[in-house]
This record gives sequence, structure tokens and C-alpha cells, in this order.
Amino acid sequence: MRRLKHFKSREGENSLWEWEKVKNPLRVVFNFVIIYSARYLPSLRLKNFFYRLVGIKVGRKVSVGLGAVFDIFFPELIEIGDNTIIGYNTVVLAHEFLVNEYRTGRVEIGKNVLIGANCTVLPGIKIGVSATVSACSLVNKNVPAGAFVGGVPIKQLKKSLKKENK
Repeated sequence: MRRLKHFKSREGENSLWEWEKVKNPLRVVFNFVIIYSARYLPSLRLKNFFYRLVGIKVGRKVSVGLGAVFDIFFPELIEIGDNTIIGYNTVVLAHEFLVNEYRTGRVEIGKNVLIGANCTVLPGIKIGVSATVSACSLVNKNVPAGAFVGGVPIKQLKKSLKKENK
């Protein structure tokens, strides 16, 4: 189950029309410029510096692939564990604007996680230590430690990669 906080929008208005009340527009612009600049930087150290600048908690030796993008409204709700790889063109969200409400949720990506290319991680998700998410997956529920998941939406493909390697 995703861990989300729900916030109602005004009657008759979809929540995206209220985004300026949710987050300071100058902060959103700052986050956008930094996060979208980092998307195409070849230096992993510089990328991680930029991500930390907007409030993402980035562990040691994290590798974020080319074109990956993080939530520009709530980057401070994202945490990435040590030695994790986030693949090309992956999107990590910490908010959802819906018709009658908006929701936010902390995204926790554990240590030694591999998230393949072109994935989408929804708000409120926890991906356990040493888990693997296959390419082109929609992570709409928590991923247990050591699990190998994939698909749209994700399903468990193997119980544990560690057991298979023994």
C-alpha cells in the first residue's frame, strides 16, 4: 500500500489549478532548473550535488542515468540509498495532482537497488534493499527487499535474486 497524504482541492476545481498555493512558484522554478539541468550532466558527482541542492537525500555512489527526472514540486520527499542505480529516462514522483485532491508521499529507494530504464515510480513507494525493477515498469506498490519486479503495473518476477545466485 502506498503511504500518501491527501489534500482536498476546492469544490469544482481540479487540484492542479491550485499548484501555486501548494508550493512557492519560485521554489518550483528553482527545482525545475536544477533537476532538468542535471538530467543531461555526464558527471555523476555533479548530478548528485545538484539533486542534494533541491533536497533529495542522495546516498554515496548513487548513479542516475541520462534523462532521469525527479519530482519538481516535492524533491525533499525522495531518498535514494547508497550504491543505487536509477536507469535512463526514469521518472520518480512524490506528488499527484488529481481532479478532487492532490496527494504527496515519501519515496524511499533502498541501498543497492537497480531501477531499469524508462520506469515510473509513484509517490509513497518504498523499494527495499537490493531490489531490482526491470525496465519499462510502473512501480505502483512497495517492493520488498531483494525482490525482482517488473511490468505495468509491477508484479514480482522472482522471490529473491540472492537465493538464485547461491
